[in-house]
Order: sequence, then C-alpha cells, then structure tokens
Amino acid sequence: MAEGPDAALVRSWLFCPGSRPERLVKAVASGADAVIADLEDAVAPAEKDEARGQVVAWLRAERTPGVACCVRVNALGTVSGLRDVLAIVESGATPDYLVVPKTESAEVLGLLDTCLSGPCARTRLLPLVESARGLAMADALAGQSRVAGLLFGGADLAAELGAEMSWEPLLFARARLVQAAATAGIAVVDVPCLALDDGDALREETSRARRMGFTGKLAIHPGQVATINTVYSPTDAELERARRVIAAGDAAGGGVAVVDGRMVDAPVVRAAARTIALAARRPA
Repeated sequence: MAEGPDAALVRSWLFCPGSRPERLVKAVASGADAVIADLEDAVAPAEKDEARGQVVAWLRAERTPGVACCVRVNALGTVSGLRDVLAIVESGATPDYLVVPKTESAEVLGLLDTCLSGPCARTRLLPLVESARGLAMADALAGQSRVAGLLFGGADLAAELGAEMSWEPLLFARARLVQAAATAGIAVVDVPCLALDDGDALREETSRARRMGFTGKLAIHPGQVATINTVYSPTDAELERARRVIAAGDAAGGGVAVVDGRMVDAPVVRAAARTIALAARRPA
C-alpha cells in the first residue's frame, strides 16, 4: 500500500464530503497533495453511519502514490466521533492522517494514540485548532508524539472570539500556531480561503501564509488546489539558490558560508533542503 507524503511537504489539503464517494475519487485526481474525507461538518447527522462505511471502503481501495489519504472524524467527545475511530481501527483501513476537530486536550490525543496502536500504527494525527482553549494549548498539542502537524480552524475561532475572519484579526492566532509547530518540528497548515470565486484573494492569502511560515493550506474546492500548489512550489530561482546554499554548506563542512552576500549556517541549509524537496512536487 502506497503511503502519502510527509506532512511538512504537503502543499494542498483538500476537504471532500465523506458521504460522496464519487467526489473522493475526483478529489484524489485533482492534483491535491492530500485529500481529507470529511465525516464531520460536511455530513448531515442522518448520513454519518453510511458515510463512515463509504470512507472505510475508500481507504481500502488502491492508493494513488504521492497523495495522502486523510479522514476528519467527528469530535471525540461525541458518539459519532468514537464510532468513526472504532470503525477505522477495526477495519484495518489505515489513513495516512487523522484530522481531529475541536482539539483542546493533549490527553485526548494521547488516548487516541493508544487506540491507533497496532493496525493503525503508521497513522499520524493532525489536531484542528479552532477555539481559544485549543490555541492556548498549542504547544502541548504539537508536542504529542503522533502529531504530524497543526491545522488552523480560523472560521470557528473567529466566531468564538467575536472577530472578523480576515488577516489582521487572526494574525496573533496564526503566529501562535506557527511558533508551536516550529518548536515541535512539525507541519502547520493555514485555514481555507472562503472566497471561492476570488482567485486573487486566494493567491494573496496563500502567499502571506507561506511567508509567515505555514507549510501548506487547506482547500474546500478543487478549483483552489492549483493556486495553492503553485504558491507553495519553489520557483526556478529559489531552487537554484537552494542548490548553491547546499553546495556552500557542504564546502564549509558544517561551518558558516556566504551565498549572495548573505550568511549561510545550519538553519539556512535545512531550509534549502526543504526547498529542494518541495520542488520535486512542482506541477510538470
């Protein structure tokens, strides 16, 4: 069974209703680096049991190399959430990543870690931080051993804070998540752009997120994938410089070097290595 990419190298994470298996197939073919089968917000309460079975069947199908298969379960404090996890564990259908909504407790993640041991041992967790309490717990959530990244749930957080869902009001929250993820050495993924018909807004928001340190961005429509992938794919100039940085670092034997008049040390070399890895995912 093919495994999906490292979360830190995933540019686009596309949500798709778990109750629509035909859309899941199309989502995998959309060019997204990761597809998230959504059992939570995108599925009506009366359809959750049927959707759960459909998602398990999707996970059992042949995987597309390089595309991460993920599932957003319902909140673990609900019966539906517990049934989601139980169905996945008992089926042996292993997602690459499990998105955990409304995450506010490291202890809950620890319990989920124990439940996933065995047939789902390779499944990693992606806590969705979408509340003030969750934001306050960002470091603890990021530090859990099975956690591969933090996802920013900006819409729910803005509603709780009574803030406008725009860049400036949520700047502190974004910075807080980037800092927590960087401390833990994991991925951090920005909230979806809700302006489905505004390509300029999507590109601007995605570019800001990348400059700020986010490793990727959530998407809620296949039409957003190409722009996200393009913004997160290094340009030829960035790739060429990254190669020169790596070469200079090697020549310096781990010491300090200079490239284009700028100092190059170990952190700069690591960033260059990530640029090269991301370049391998650029559209042909």
